[in-house]
Amino acid sequence: MGIEPWEVLDSKYLHERARVDICRVNGKTIEPVMLEFGTWVTIVAITKNKEVVLVRQYRHGVQKILLELPGGGVHQEETPLEAAKRELLEETGYTSDTFVQTGIVSPNPCNHNNQAVSFLALNAEKISEQNLDDTEEIQVSLKPLEEAVQWIKSGELLQSLHVSAFFFALSYMGFLD
Repeated sequence: MGIEPWEVLDSKYLHERARVDICRVNGKTIEPVMLEFGTWVTIVAITKNKEVVLVRQYRHGVQKILLELPGGGVHQEETPLEAAKRELLEETGYTSDTFVQTGIVSPNPCNHNNQAVSFLALNAEKISEQNLDDTEEIQVSLKPLEEAVQWIKSGELLQSLHVSAFFFALSYMGFLD
Protein backbone atom coordinates (compact mmCIF):
# COMPACT_ATOMS: atom_id res chain seq x y z
CA MET A 1 0.00 0.00 0.00
CA GLY A 2 1.44 3.37 -1.05
CA ILE A 3 0.79 6.90 -0.03
CA GLU A 4 -2.34 8.36 -1.60
CA PRO A 5 -3.42 11.98 -2.10
CA TRP A 6 -6.25 13.14 0.14
CA GLU A 7 -9.75 13.00 -1.31
CA VAL A 8 -11.14 16.56 -1.42
CA LEU A 9 -14.87 16.38 -0.72
CA ASP A 10 -15.55 20.12 -0.72
CA SER A 11 -13.86 23.54 -0.47
CA LYS A 12 -15.13 26.73 1.14
CA TYR A 13 -13.50 30.13 0.84
CA LEU A 14 -13.00 32.13 4.04
CA HIS A 15 -11.31 34.98 2.17
CA GLU A 16 -10.03 35.63 -1.34
CA ARG A 17 -6.82 33.66 -0.63
CA ALA A 18 -7.89 31.36 2.21
CA ARG A 19 -10.03 28.28 1.89
CA VAL A 20 -10.98 25.30 4.00
CA ASP A 21 -10.80 21.95 2.22
CA ILE A 22 -12.92 19.15 3.57
CA CYS A 23 -10.83 16.03 2.97
CA ARG A 24 -11.06 12.31 3.61
CA VAL A 25 -7.83 10.76 4.89
CA ASN A 26 -7.64 7.13 6.04
CA GLY A 27 -11.42 7.08 6.54
CA LYS A 28 -11.41 10.27 8.63
CA THR A 29 -12.59 13.75 7.68
CA ILE A 30 -10.26 16.69 8.26
CA GLU A 31 -10.53 20.39 7.38
CA PRO A 32 -7.13 21.94 6.59
CA VAL A 33 -6.95 25.69 5.93
CA MET A 34 -5.20 26.38 2.63
CA LEU A 35 -3.58 29.67 1.58
CA GLU A 36 -3.51 30.49 -2.12
CA PHE A 37 -0.70 32.71 -3.40
CA GLY A 38 1.02 33.32 -6.70
CA THR A 39 4.71 32.77 -7.26
CA TRP A 40 7.13 34.80 -5.14
CA VAL A 41 10.67 35.89 -5.97
CA THR A 42 13.66 36.60 -3.73
CA ILE A 43 16.83 38.31 -4.92
CA VAL A 44 20.37 38.08 -3.54
CA ALA A 45 21.86 41.20 -5.11
CA ILE A 46 25.61 41.66 -4.76
CA THR A 47 27.38 44.89 -5.67
CA LYS A 48 30.75 45.23 -7.41
CA ASN A 49 32.21 45.84 -3.93
CA LYS A 50 30.92 42.41 -2.77
CA GLU A 51 28.19 43.91 -0.60
CA VAL A 52 24.72 42.41 -0.34
CA VAL A 53 21.77 44.72 -0.94
CA LEU A 54 19.41 44.19 2.00
CA VAL A 55 16.17 45.73 3.19
CA ARG A 56 14.67 46.33 6.62
CA GLN A 57 10.91 46.31 6.95
CA TYR A 58 8.16 45.57 9.43
CA ARG A 59 6.60 42.11 9.27
CA HIS A 60 3.30 41.92 11.05
CA GLY A 61 3.23 38.11 11.41
CA VAL A 62 6.14 38.25 13.87
CA GLN A 63 5.54 41.91 14.76
CA LYS A 64 9.18 42.80 14.20
CA ILE A 65 11.33 44.86 11.87
CA LEU A 66 13.39 42.31 9.96
CA LEU A 67 16.53 42.30 7.84
CA GLU A 68 15.59 40.70 4.54
CA LEU A 69 16.42 40.28 0.90
CA PRO A 70 14.43 42.21 -1.69
CA GLY A 71 11.56 40.32 -3.24
CA GLY A 72 7.84 40.04 -3.75
CA GLY A 73 5.06 38.62 -5.86
CA VAL A 74 5.06 37.82 -9.55
CA HIS A 75 2.31 39.71 -11.36
CA GLN A 76 0.05 37.73 -13.67
CA GLU A 77 1.62 39.11 -16.86
CA GLU A 78 5.24 38.65 -15.67
CA THR A 79 7.81 35.91 -15.65
CA PRO A 80 9.67 35.33 -12.36
CA LEU A 81 12.78 36.96 -13.89
CA GLU A 82 10.83 40.09 -14.85
CA ALA A 83 9.36 40.24 -11.33
CA ALA A 84 12.82 39.86 -9.75
CA LYS A 85 14.18 42.77 -11.80
CA ARG A 86 11.13 44.92 -10.99
CA GLU A 87 11.11 44.13 -7.26
CA LEU A 88 14.84 44.78 -6.85
CA LEU A 89 14.54 48.15 -8.57
CA GLU A 90 11.33 49.21 -6.80
CA GLU A 91 12.44 48.23 -3.29
CA THR A 92 16.08 49.31 -3.47
CA GLY A 93 16.81 51.39 -6.57
CA TYR A 94 19.39 48.76 -7.59
CA THR A 95 19.56 46.74 -10.78
CA SER A 96 21.93 44.36 -12.52
CA ASP A 97 22.74 43.12 -16.02
CA THR A 98 23.29 39.61 -14.65
CA PHE A 99 20.38 37.77 -13.04
CA VAL A 100 20.70 34.02 -12.49
CA GLN A 101 17.87 31.81 -11.30
CA THR A 102 19.45 29.75 -8.53
CA GLY A 103 16.60 27.69 -7.07
CA ILE A 104 12.92 27.07 -6.40
CA VAL A 105 11.29 26.12 -3.09
CA SER A 106 7.79 25.62 -1.75
CA PRO A 107 7.20 28.16 1.06
CA ASN A 108 5.06 25.75 3.09
CA PRO A 109 3.68 22.72 1.23
CA CYS A 110 1.37 21.89 4.14
CA ASN A 111 -0.93 24.81 3.51
CA HIS A 112 0.49 27.05 0.72
CA ASN A 113 -0.02 26.29 -2.96
CA ASN A 114 2.79 28.44 -4.38
CA GLN A 115 6.49 28.43 -5.11
CA ALA A 116 9.30 30.89 -4.41
CA VAL A 117 11.97 31.41 -7.04
CA SER A 118 15.44 32.59 -5.96
CA PHE A 119 17.68 34.80 -8.08
CA LEU A 120 21.25 36.03 -7.82
CA ALA A 121 21.95 39.50 -9.25
CA LEU A 122 25.68 40.09 -9.73
CA ASN A 123 27.45 43.47 -9.93
CA ALA A 124 24.31 45.27 -8.79
CA GLU A 125 24.39 49.04 -8.92
CA LYS A 126 22.10 51.78 -7.73
CA ILE A 127 20.46 53.62 -10.63
CA SER A 128 17.41 55.25 -9.02
CA GLU A 129 15.56 55.98 -5.82
CA GLN A 130 13.08 53.50 -4.37
CA ASN A 131 9.58 53.34 -5.85
CA LEU A 132 7.57 51.91 -2.95
CA ASP A 133 3.90 50.95 -2.67
CA ASP A 134 1.72 53.07 -0.36
CA THR A 135 1.97 50.50 2.44
CA GLU A 136 5.72 49.84 2.17
CA GLU A 137 8.33 51.36 4.48
CA ILE A 138 11.69 49.92 3.49
CA GLN A 139 15.22 50.93 4.48
CA VAL A 140 18.03 49.76 2.21
CA SER A 141 21.37 48.72 3.64
CA LEU A 142 24.54 47.17 2.27
CA LYS A 143 26.47 44.53 4.18
CA PRO A 144 29.64 42.63 3.29
CA LEU A 145 28.96 39.31 1.59
CA GLU A 146 31.47 37.48 3.80
CA GLU A 147 29.21 38.18 6.80
CA ALA A 148 26.14 36.49 5.23
CA VAL A 149 26.52 33.18 7.05
CA GLN A 150 26.85 35.05 10.37
CA TRP A 151 23.47 36.79 9.80
CA ILE A 152 21.87 33.43 9.15
CA LYS A 153 23.45 31.70 12.17
CA SER A 154 22.60 34.59 14.52
CA GLY A 155 18.98 34.78 13.36
CA GLU A 156 19.42 38.34 12.11
CA LEU A 157 18.21 37.04 8.74
CA LEU A 158 15.11 35.25 9.99
CA GLN A 159 12.95 34.73 6.90
CA SER A 160 13.31 31.08 5.85
CA LEU A 161 12.79 31.74 2.13
CA HIS A 162 15.63 34.26 2.28
CA VAL A 163 17.90 31.81 4.06
CA SER A 164 17.25 29.27 1.29
CA ALA A 165 17.89 31.96 -1.37
CA PHE A 166 21.25 32.67 0.28
CA PHE A 167 22.04 28.95 0.30
CA PHE A 168 21.32 28.76 -3.45
CA ALA A 169 23.39 31.90 -4.15
CA LEU A 170 26.36 30.79 -2.05
CA SER A 171 26.25 27.38 -3.70
CA TYR A 172 26.12 28.92 -7.19
CA MET A 173 29.13 31.13 -6.37
CA GLY A 174 31.13 28.14 -5.11
CA PHE A 175 31.22 29.07 -1.43
CA LEU A 176 29.74 25.73 -0.32
CA ASP A 177 32.02 23.37 -2.28
